[in-house]
Amino acid sequence: MDICSCEVQLLGAFNQAQLPPLPPLAGGGKKEAVPVPVPVPVRYLTWLAARQIGLLHTVTMSLGWWTLFAAGFLFFHGFAATETAPNYSFMHNAMSAPTLSYYDYIIVGGGTAGCPLAATLSQNATVLLLERGGSPYGNPNITKMTSFGSALSDLSRSSPSQRFISEDGVINARARVLGGGSCLNAGFYTRASTEYVKQAGWDGGLVNESYQWVEKLVAFEPPLGQWQSAVRDGLLEAGVLPFNGFSYDHIYGTKVGGTIFDQQGNRHTAADLLEYANPSGLTVYLHASVHKILFARKERKMPKARGVVFRDAKGAKHKAYLKKGLKNEIIISAGALGSPQLMMLSGVGPAQHLMSHNIRVVLDQPLVGQGMSDNPMNAVFIPSPIPVDVSLIQVVGITHFGSYIEAAGGENFAGGASSPSPRDYGMFSPEAIEETAFRGGFILEKVTGPISTGHLELRTRNPNENPSVTFNYFKDSRDLQRCVQGIQTIEKIVKSKAFAKFRYEFLSWAMLLNMTANAPLNLLPKHYNPSMPLEVFCKDTVMTIWHYHGGCQVGKVVDPDYRVVGVDSLRVIDGSTFNHSPGTNPQATVMMLGRYMGVKILRERVAN
Repeated sequence: MDICSCEVQLLGAFNQAQLPPLPPLAGGGKKEAVPVPVPVPVRYLTWLAARQIGLLHTVTMSLGWWTLFAAGFLFFHGFAATETAPNYSFMHNAMSAPTLSYYDYIIVGGGTAGCPLAATLSQNATVLLLERGGSPYGNPNITKMTSFGSALSDLSRSSPSQRFISEDGVINARARVLGGGSCLNAGFYTRASTEYVKQAGWDGGLVNESYQWVEKLVAFEPPLGQWQSAVRDGLLEAGVLPFNGFSYDHIYGTKVGGTIFDQQGNRHTAADLLEYANPSGLTVYLHASVHKILFARKERKMPKARGVVFRDAKGAKHKAYLKKGLKNEIIISAGALGSPQLMMLSGVGPAQHLMSHNIRVVLDQPLVGQGMSDNPMNAVFIPSPIPVDVSLIQVVGITHFGSYIEAAGGENFAGGASSPSPRDYGMFSPEAIEETAFRGGFILEKVTGPISTGHLELRTRNPNENPSVTFNYFKDSRDLQRCVQGIQTIEKIVKSKAFAKFRYEFLSWAMLLNMTANAPLNLLPKHYNPSMPLEVFCKDTVMTIWHYHGGCQVGKVVDPDYRVVGVDSLRVIDGSTFNHSPGTNPQATVMMLGRYMGVKILRERVAN
């Protein structure tokens, strides 16, 4: 593209493309669940760029035509070369990486935040994206909704899911695949609340545009089956009002949210957002395990990140350095476990803890690894006298008391149709459960926040091994009370007229609670019986919903622009920076954050 004539071509694109009107900034709206053709990202970004005309005009008046040239380059460079997943020319096995290489940006972690961040930065810079796992494409345990649970139950070293057990005794998992947690989760797509956005100090307009950028490729309206419809109507009978229809927005009441599964049951992940990338500006290495960040320290007031050391699948060492340039940076997007773990392995963390592992201290930062939280989930299993259609999270009740009510049904929780052991309830349970136990569905509640927090520590210096993490579920009594109210709401749903056909009349509520409490859901000792209060049920049956966060929080470890305090040229951009989990389910906001910060970083780059 001739960059100098970008305004003319922009107007031409608008005249020829017949693009739809701008979607409402509040979000929502119906999506057609069809594969997205290659031109869509090009058309959408061209259209989105038009929204910047006012901004570009202001820039032109103050900084002259050179800045307009740069801004035009930012929005248009490389768009015509957009590629379609999974045929990415820039994606390689790390064994093919050179021993030494140089880039403007090095991103550690090709997950839910790292992929949209890399795609955005590649428009006007050279970017290296390092992912310790493999590709999600071609793996039906990832791509098919009917196989949900298979990847989480896979405990092999090549699994896209790496199991860990918190010190609390709750079974959990971290992603090990391009696309991160969006390759493993139940697919629910819903935005953060407007209040959350305000408290984060984000630019609301750019937030909305970033959400839309994500939604254009990976978000859909789910087809609602009988089970989800019954849960929806049961929530309304239970008083979780009003009904807000289908929406991506976070609104009190009951709604149908989005999903990253299309109507054919195919999963669309953060890795798909690499379709937006400029292929000539991006290099992605898979099976690239980053062992440490390298710092320059001599004659400097504070350390400056300058490169990374990573190893490929055969253990060969590679080094990647930043090119010379004031705006070039290393960005950690390795997730709530991986990011604080890598910071510590690189010498940024609590000094005494680092020295106990013989790690040279670069910066004594005692708050790295602190503030770890995992939203506690408690569920009630309801056996059904009639078949239950397979569905993951589609409906949510957003209550005023601080609990979110969701549901999932069908037999895929046994590990999925393609699981080698269909009776292995491996995503939660330490042991096998009979397949008949899954003929029904779950109604669950998730505590918002949460208020209770814990911490993360290193076990070893091997980045491929899990650190030790403690979440302190229900340490704060306010979290426990929210759980109790959530379980009470589930009782109302189960007893509602709308839900009657999905329950056995002879199974009382007390029996359902007792059945759930006796299932091997975690490694905690069992205390509950029907004569005990719901507080005991909550503590005994606590599980994860994989929304853990913290460890590199804004205001403690990073500043509001996600720069690591006390270190030059280093940022952390992912869920480890959150003080609270956004919305009912965080993946939409994590993807949005990758895009959002990518745009902000490029604007800074152009302005300077």
